[in-house]
Amino acid sequence: MTTNDFKAISDTIPRQPGVYRFIDETDTILYVGKAKVLRNRVASYFGERKGRAHKTRVMVKNAHRLEFTVVETEADALLLENTLIKKHQPRYNVMLRDDKSYTYICIKNERFPRVFITRNVVKDGSTYFGPYTSKARIKTILELIKQLFPLRTCYFNLSKSNIEANKFKVCLEYHIKNCLGPCENLEDEESYNKKIAQVKNILKGNFGAVKNHFKAEMERLAEELEFERAQKIKEKLTAFEDYQSKSTVVSTTIQDVDVFSIASDEEEKEAYINYIKIVNGAIIHTHTQELVKNLDDDEQGLLEYAIPVIRERFNSIASEIILAYEVQLEDGVQATVPKIGDKKKLLDLSHKNAKYFMLQRKKQRVSHQKRQTSAERILRTLQSDLNMDQLPLHIECFDNSNIQGSHPVASCVVFKNAKPSKKDYRHFNIKTVVGPDDFASMEEVVHRRYRRMLDEDDSLPQLVIIDGGKGQLSAAVKSLKQLGILDKLTVIGIAKKLEEIFFPGDSIPLYIDKKSESLKLIQQARNEAHRFAINFHRNQRSRNFTSTELTTIPGIGEKTAQKLLTHFGSVKKIKTALITEIAEIIGINAAKKIKAHYDKLNKNKQKS
Repeated sequence: MTTNDFKAISDTIPRQPGVYRFIDETDTILYVGKAKVLRNRVASYFGERKGRAHKTRVMVKNAHRLEFTVVETEADALLLENTLIKKHQPRYNVMLRDDKSYTYICIKNERFPRVFITRNVVKDGSTYFGPYTSKARIKTILELIKQLFPLRTCYFNLSKSNIEANKFKVCLEYHIKNCLGPCENLEDEESYNKKIAQVKNILKGNFGAVKNHFKAEMERLAEELEFERAQKIKEKLTAFEDYQSKSTVVSTTIQDVDVFSIASDEEEKEAYINYIKIVNGAIIHTHTQELVKNLDDDEQGLLEYAIPVIRERFNSIASEIILAYEVQLEDGVQATVPKIGDKKKLLDLSHKNAKYFMLQRKKQRVSHQKRQTSAERILRTLQSDLNMDQLPLHIECFDNSNIQGSHPVASCVVFKNAKPSKKDYRHFNIKTVVGPDDFASMEEVVHRRYRRMLDEDDSLPQLVIIDGGKGQLSAAVKSLKQLGILDKLTVIGIAKKLEEIFFPGDSIPLYIDKKSESLKLIQQARNEAHRFAINFHRNQRSRNFTSTELTTIPGIGEKTAQKLLTHFGSVKKIKTALITEIAEIIGINAAKKIKAHYDKLNKNKQKS
């Protein structure tokens, strides 16, 4: 990607948290990155390059396009980045290639729950908050929790029966006031769970009741003149007031689901379906599919068509699909249309990504139209005029040439990117046809041309032009069918008089506007093929004529005549050459015969 490529799409990149991916021409992900503000982060790869690492410059140069996924928070971006890196192993992501996961705070699903740091999210009913990127932040949070709410840290199974059986004794944590001793029933479960509820409020960012507790504590410490302790509590509270741990990327309630949303562009008659694949509560893949709408297609119908195709492509077996419409799904799959909650947030996130993708595509299309060269414009017009599936970057045109059936030849000229590629021109001597038969000659030449291309594994042209009407076109089509490549390219015939364009099997010709650039390109290819064929035909006639004149001399064969012509270049120079010069090429005896022949002709001319 270049700076101009980025400028063309910069307006479509949102100023929101998200994950971006640089992708090469083979659809291989080169790099995955996260960003607090997507547009600012992506912009840093372009513009002034001073001080930028060589590896980064190479990565950007090799990138063909940029994709991004918008999320709600930085924590979401972090987790999605980590998931994508581990799945795709991008070449330029070297720091996250191991299996290390980010840290979470876990409130364990057990009696007298523990609160601890973990790297593993286990679906056992426990509550997880994170992921955390800063060790300082997570330490600050845990220290604050520990200071405000003394909780147990032991691994004992504090079941009611175990406690009543006096199986446990309080440890040092109890004696230093970090735990209130639930293991010996010194703290009841109800009061302990109230502290856990406040811990969850802190981690969720629900500071209402907790802030009141802080304020009261700070006022008490201030009245007791313990200003340093009061200031520390204030600092710890401020440290995570900007923190939001409620994540739409990791959910303890959502397991394996697919999320589909759709955004439509009525002007362009296109629709964009965004797909988010969630496994074990985490996004592992996002994809946006572009569709062309027919006149009567609605969004619900497009979803019904696209969902099974996309699910099959990405091997999804999720039994629940989250979407905005009630649609007909396969048996055993549940459709959920959420109105609130985590599932609604996932649906909103998907729809947001679909809209951004649509905006980016529209911007790219407008920018491309502004930047496209005259060759691109002509080829796209030609593609539209001929209703072709492919852009005709490679065009070949055939023409025959003979005069009263003598020396039949043919030519093939090649145009690449709407310009003649003369090094690829080919001419042919007709080998299997006797007499002036243009149809049979065209059949032979087309067969020989593409038989060789197939044997040599060369890429076929997108468009083949036959100089002639329906007869020549039918002959060419016959060869293309025999080779099995008729459906792999477009072949047309052009008749000279009215510039009619014929298609195989269609008796009604196409008339392209005489001022159209696409017709001018077809005419240029036809005229070039005709010129090349005529020149080759003239050369062949001239060569045959001169060879015949020399070979009429007794004792001079075709090979000897060819040696002389190759050396001297013409019969005229042979006539004026010294006998010693001729003898150096073919020997003295043959030289004497040639000299005697032309001396005799000169004497006869003088007598007459």
